Amino acid sequence: MALFVDKLTIASPDVPNLERFPVEFTADGGSSVPRLEFSGPPEGTVEYAIICHDPDAPLPHGFTHWVVYGIPAEATSLDLDAPGVRQAPNGAGADQYYGPQPPVGHGIHHYYFWIYALDRPVEGTPSREEFLTRYADSILEQARTVGVWQR
Repeated sequence: MALFVDKLTIASPDVPNLERFPVEFTADGGSSVPRLEFSGPPEGTVEYAIICHDPDAPLPHGFTHWVVYGIPAEATSLDLDAPGVRQAPNGAGADQYYGPQPPVGHGIHHYYFWIYALDRPVEGTPSREEFLTRYADSILEQARTVGVWQR
């Protein structure tokens, strides 16, 4: 299996890598959407997809907190109001960001904000699992930043 890492980066000025979420970006604090910035798209990038996922959730496939498609290849930050950008169902079935809310006493959870540079556009609003199955062969490169939270 090939690795898809090189120059692509993603970061959040609101949730620095491997640091604790400020409460306003958690479900308990209102689920404000954290800012995301990215750079270094590989040649051939047509669009980006972003997925926020908690693999520590006590569910068979973890819990998906956010799915965003249609991010223009020339973008350097996430603008949910840009033409073509659309949100897909999170683990609760809503097309929006759902901030961290792990079970009380379950320990530290890691929230991976993955960015995928794609060589073809995503059609519709597939779930995280559907996207990874249908578009795995279209991922040119991927990168991540991780925030942590516990209750």
